[in-house]
Amino acid sequence: MSEISTKPYMLRAIYEWCTDSGYTPYLAVKVDGAATVPMEYVRNGEIVLNISFGATSGLKMDNDAIRFHARFGGVSREIYVPVNNVMAIYANENGQGMAFEPMLGMTEQDADEEEESSAPSLSLAPAPSPAPKPAPATQNEAGSPPDDDNTPPKKGGRPTLTRIK
Repeated sequence: MSEISTKPYMLRAIYEWCTDSGYTPYLAVKVDGAATVPMEYVRNGEIVLNISFGATSGLKMDNDAIRFHARFGGVSREIYVPVNNVMAIYANENGQGMAFEPMLGMTEQDADEEEESSAPSLSLAPAPSPAPKPAPATQNEAGSPPDDDNTPPKKGGRPTLTRIK
């Protein structure tokens, strides 16, 4: 008998922790042919989904997939994400959660064997605040470009998930 993957159990546990703590659970997904998501929102082969109670309808987190209905641009869509495609689940407010290595195109048995042979990549630290977008080059009163004094970016703004490889 093959060993059951811990990934779907961890996804459900972090989801429950987020909702119990009053946070908004977000799911980062690697998109391939097996995932059914609105492709117009996919960037670089990835999509981030709000899976909170208020944003979804009929959320079901099984051992093999996550299914729900959600509105995108006012249009209800059916979402299907294989558990193997999930890259992370985290609280939007503080970035705390857990990251996983996506195992695209693998069957459950292949994924279980892969999990046994490699250590999981877990992250429980909050994600750093996003760096501000660079402003266009401006000139100061003297007419020269501004100096870059290597000061750290200002803190604040929305937390984001940062994957470190």
